[in-house]
Amino acid sequence: MNVLVFDIETIPDVELGAKIYGLDPDLSAEDAARIMFFKHRQARGTEFLPPVQHKVVAISVALRSGESFRLWSLGEPEDTEADLVRRFFEGVQRYSPVLVSWNGSGFDLPVLNYRALRYGIDASHYWEVGDEHREFRYNNYLSRFHWRHIDVMDVLSGYQPGGRASLEHAALLLGLPGKLGMSGAKVWDTFLAGDMAAIRNYCETDVLNTYLVFLRFQLMRGQLDQVNYRQEIDRVREWLGQAEGLHFGEFLDSWQS
Repeated sequence: MNVLVFDIETIPDVELGAKIYGLDPDLSAEDAARIMFFKHRQARGTEFLPPVQHKVVAISVALRSGESFRLWSLGEPEDTEADLVRRFFEGVQRYSPVLVSWNGSGFDLPVLNYRALRYGIDASHYWEVGDEHREFRYNNYLSRFHWRHIDVMDVLSGYQPGGRASLEHAALLLGLPGKLGMSGAKVWDTFLAGDMAAIRNYCETDVLNTYLVFLRFQLMRGQLDQVNYRQEIDRVREWLGQAEGLHFGEFLDSWQS
């Protein structure tokens, strides 16, 4: 079985915001986003924009397949949003994995759905419900209560809004490193500063935290026993010990301590 853990990082879609609010096309991206945040706070009491108003700037994934584990960010920092979204759905087509996320049902997948819609990207395997593959009729990516996509936050909360936890808090509960000083609230400013490497690194550590929480969940629900669980944890530690990137070393050091 292939398991694909994923996370995305986003910025305001200022092009769409300009259309929604009739903004001056010469307005800077920073000013346009500020208006978008203000308008949404007026309407909803929060500056966190709805999924349709987000633009993807990074997608990181971890693939557990066969005897291997690896983690990376899709594409290159200079790739277009369409390239990143297309690569994600091509991966779903290629590996037909169990997708694993933290709040993927509530945010990541709706954003990816709208962006695929925006660019006309083929995501037919993701949308399969049994017309081409019978097994998808009873276990597909779309149903909240199927297991082809496991939103760990959604499941652990009992599907109740009041039971939800942040990935940071769930990771710290298990003694994991958590966010290491970065957060989603800082992505927009980091993007404006031109530091795409920091955004991709942050996205990758979120994937690590998600996967490690998922492994404990698999242990709790009996899909892994203690021996298998320890093997999976050791596999991640071994990969981190060999991986390039200071953020991986920082994560491993923090985890071990």
